[in-house]
Amino acid sequence: MNGVSYFIVSFSGALLAILIISLSAFLFARPLIKWVVGRFTKRLMSDRYPENIWEMVTALTRTSPRIVVENSLRAARAGVIERPFGSPRKFLNFDGLVFSPAQLAVLPANEFADVDMRITIGPCAAKPLKLDIPILAGAMGYGIGVSEKVKIAIAKGTAAVGTSTNSGEGPLLPEERACAKYYILQYNSGHWSKDPETLRQADAIEIHIGQGATAGAASFIPPDFLEGRARELLQVPEGEFLVIPSRHREISKPQDLKNLVDKLRRITGGVPIGVKIVPSGRLEADLEVAIQAKVDFISIDGGQAGTKGGAPILEDDFGLPTIFALSRAVRYLNRRGVKERISLLTGGGYATPGECLKALALGADGVYMGTALLWAMTHDQVTKSIPWEPPTQLAYYTGNMKEEFDEEKAAKNLSNFLTSCVDEMRVAIRALGKTSLSAVNADDLVALDEWTSKVTNIRLAHEPYTRPGPVERPVQLPVQKATSIPSMAQSLNPVNTYKRTWVHSFFSFLLRKKKR
Repeated sequence: MNGVSYFIVSFSGALLAILIISLSAFLFARPLIKWVVGRFTKRLMSDRYPENIWEMVTALTRTSPRIVVENSLRAARAGVIERPFGSPRKFLNFDGLVFSPAQLAVLPANEFADVDMRITIGPCAAKPLKLDIPILAGAMGYGIGVSEKVKIAIAKGTAAVGTSTNSGEGPLLPEERACAKYYILQYNSGHWSKDPETLRQADAIEIHIGQGATAGAASFIPPDFLEGRARELLQVPEGEFLVIPSRHREISKPQDLKNLVDKLRRITGGVPIGVKIVPSGRLEADLEVAIQAKVDFISIDGGQAGTKGGAPILEDDFGLPTIFALSRAVRYLNRRGVKERISLLTGGGYATPGECLKALALGADGVYMGTALLWAMTHDQVTKSIPWEPPTQLAYYTGNMKEEFDEEKAAKNLSNFLTSCVDEMRVAIRALGKTSLSAVNADDLVALDEWTSKVTNIRLAHEPYTRPGPVERPVQLPVQKATSIPSMAQSLNPVNTYKRTWVHSFFSFLLRKKKR
């Protein structure tokens, strides 16, 4: 009984203390807050600038917080800093384009009409790669980028919707290949994943020349970033740096690309062979080398592309933005008459179904998505890491939380994301009055500003639409008989005008005199 009484008294005392503290806080909170804010405001309004905290605001307005933090990272330790996800710069993008909905002149498609979203990569290859949807998983390398669980999740998610995954510059991961329905192998500039047995497992081979976030620069990965299985598959000795060279050993001059393409075509039995490049100011010259090499597809990775980590100078200050690169590439391939033979894949910053469909309307044959897929896969799993760790710790090979990543859930989320994107694109295609992705083209777009219009060659929205059709014949006016009336040229001559006036006056005088 004493114990029960003790508990009741203790509980009552604690409850009373809480009530008193709460009441005190309620009574004194407003005066306390008012006093603190008042003191702070008074100092803010009276201290000299060198002593005023407001100096931080003006400094961060002049130089963005991002640059201040990145410069602090440079000051903390010598060496190149590596920024994940690509450049935060805002380039010209697809927001300056809108679709023209079908209304009366062109009727919308039936709401239940089936829409064909299939694409073919390398239509002239002996073994073309046929996908059910036009969105492909971007390149993410195992070991040098993401973890085994992430690679398997991407393989399963893409297989569920009938599209391809991409090995990236990392080694072929057997479990990924087993789970993937379609697999694009990147032929990297290193020494791994190049034996014929590995190459023959690919549904297409993409020769990696450059990428949007790191240009064509070499990569150096420290030994402590490559512990475990990845080191074995990459064939890197213990304690050594992994170096991904800036150039392929087989390519010492532009003409060598054709020899490599022919070699890979022979080994694989005719799967599509392509190249991946970062677009430069000399884009057309690079495209011409690829055309001469008789590639089956070209992947262009624009300046907004992401990566596991790249030098900010390469992410921010190298490579053309995606919309510039895509527009120029389409024009050049059409001019060369090879657009129907060489498939064009585009990547770099795509995050929404609308952006993807606009790129396809401009002439792309398929769209790579990378960072957007990572966010879709991690979905609500990010709650496992935030607020103390960034979500990348769940996905990266070196992440300290990679074992907590649920690959089955991630695969389902990825499948849902890709299905939703393609379903939205189907709705849009019906709204254009069409039932096939291949029927969508640049005529379905208008530009909202002159800069976007100039870059893409798309008609400005304020310009009137002229419907194509038979040319109307001009109205023929009846031909009048020739008269003595002087020609226009004569009438404009001052001398002729003077003569005509004098003659008219003379005859008028004679007629008046005769009447009299």
